[in-house]
Amino acid sequence: MWASSRGRLLGGVLFLVVLGFLFLFGTALRGKGAGPLTEGPAPNFTLQLFEGGTISLEELRDEIVVINFWAAWCVYCREEAPILERSWQAYKGKGVTFIGVNWMDVESEAQKYLLEFAITYPNGPDLGGKIGRAYGVQGVPETYIVDQEGNLAHTQIGPLDEATLVGVLESLLDQPHQ
Repeated sequence: MWASSRGRLLGGVLFLVVLGFLFLFGTALRGKGAGPLTEGPAPNFTLQLFEGGTISLEELRDEIVVINFWAAWCVYCREEAPILERSWQAYKGKGVTFIGVNWMDVESEAQKYLLEFAITYPNGPDLGGKIGRAYGVQGVPETYIVDQEGNLAHTQIGPLDEATLVGVLESLLDQPHQ
């Protein structure tokens, strides 16, 4: 009887050790922070575009940049796609750039999505998940708005509504910058 109690205790301790290891390993994989970035300098990245070429956050300094993480399989992404395209059309040429980062998706499905919603702003896949990890992305949609100095001005977890997007963009456009 004592041996079976000892075995259960040892099994329980071993289970807790393994559980602790998995927690620490998972936290390390997610990066420094626990969750999406909400302040500070926006991590630079270079995105390989679906239509060819690349775009880099660094080359867009002095512009407001809307970075939207999306996937074709995401229901909420489908709801916000028309809002993002409409806003892109309204603000392009006014110092605002939109970038779509396709996250954890199949390229053929992503291409269909872009055609379905007639998306015209630059889009590309997050190859290896590097960009998503840098921003702490945990799901889609997530949108990060970067100000003209390269700092995060707004983080939206979940679908972005048009009033919020326009409000943030207008506020940033009204602010003097260097």
